[in-house]
Amino acid sequence: MINFSQVKYHYQQQNFEFDLQVEQGSLVAILGPSGAGKSTLLNLLAGFIAPMQGDIAINGNSVLSAAPHQRPISILFQDNNLFTHLTAYQNIGLGLHPGLKLDAQQKQLIQTMSEHVEVDKLLDRLPDQLSGGQQQRVALARCFVQKKPILLLDEPFSALDPVLRVAMLERVSALAKQQNVTVLMVTHHISDALAVASHFVFIDQGNASAVERIEQLTRSHPNQHLAQFMSAEVNK
Repeated sequence: MINFSQVKYHYQQQNFEFDLQVEQGSLVAILGPSGAGKSTLLNLLAGFIAPMQGDIAINGNSVLSAAPHQRPISILFQDNNLFTHLTAYQNIGLGLHPGLKLDAQQKQLIQTMSEHVEVDKLLDRLPDQLSGGQQQRVALARCFVQKKPILLLDEPFSALDPVLRVAMLERVSALAKQQNVTVLMVTHHISDALAVASHFVFIDQGNASAVERIEQLTRSHPNQHLAQFMSAEVNK
């Protein structure tokens, strides 16, 4: 379980406050207008920024004193996920050993995971020899070979066309269920949330205090700001 307990953060002229819980194994879509604090929530959990007040705990243990690399979290960003001078195989292998000193079991894991994300025929290629979707598949494989219990997605597939984007998210969902990984994904697309998420968080003017089941994400939601957000997004 991930627990944000009265977490407060201030940046420039905006205050952020998060007080919510995420159950293990959930796939949570983080929704809200631009600037609401979606990426801020992920950055606090990852340890890239520190709260001014409150606590963040994973399975009952505070992680505030842990550096980002010490937290049980893998992250997939929108871009710059791969090292351009390394092959797809080597980029995936970095998730297992920073010096790429891999044993037989780890090499087999790379092969198996590359098959899961359908890049097993591309492992000898450099990133500039791959399409955008293929690059993100390689980066996704690197996340999952780490076998960390939490995966953060900061719109990594936003540049892909809608069909491919949903296909990638469905692949994430399948792998997450297989490994019992908790996923928090920032998205601007209501359709993505409805397609793969089990739960959602709506960040309203820097505040989020409830994780709700995806079935409750409707235009008749009692939160007026969420209902307006839904209507605006659906009508785009």
